[in-house]
Amino acid sequence: MKTLKTMFVLVAVLGLFAFTTTNDSGGYEIGDVATDFKLENIDGKMVSLSDFKKAKGFIVIFTCNTCPYAVAYEDRVEALNKKYADKGYPVIAIMPNNTDVKPGDNMEAMKARAKAKGFTFPYLMDKGQKIYPQYGATKTPHVYVLEKTSKGNIVKYIGAIDDNYKDANAVNQKYVEDAVDALLAGEEIKEPKTRAIGCSIKV
Repeated sequence: MKTLKTMFVLVAVLGLFAFTTTNDSGGYEIGDVATDFKLENIDGKMVSLSDFKKAKGFIVIFTCNTCPYAVAYEDRVEALNKKYADKGYPVIAIMPNNTDVKPGDNMEAMKARAKAKGFTFPYLMDKGQKIYPQYGATKTPHVYVLEKTSKGNIVKYIGAIDDNYKDANAVNQKYVEDAVDALLAGEEIKEPKTRAIGCSIKV
């Protein structure tokens, strides 16, 4: 009998441990509070979400210079910032790759790319690769829409920018726009999670 009880306790403890470690290692889920960060921007300044006092939320996008998927979305990312920054949802782009593996994503390359494309949003480097694992980002691009509340920045959408990386003119569903529009209207997001399509983050 004692042996049976011990086995039940052991199974329960192992189950709890497995549940906890899976959650902790998987990054944010919808409804989680995203912790702030302080990362270097292409202008040399350190940027945090708390710097944006008037923001209602954020469109955080993990992206880079070298991934064809990320490059295909550059104009659409810029368009998101132009459409939503003044409405309270600025784009915050973060480059998560290891630059030893991908030197084309180093700070000088980021500066050159931003200048060539005329980026109007912060383009930050995740030096030491500490932030993208917290979010659970696995691709470039990978998007997290956050809503600023009294409890913190709540994760409201995770996934892709839209449903067609190949052709912006052939997009049927604009996931990020739909999510931000819903938040601005005080409505529920109909599709809060989609599958991010892109290159794997280089470690």
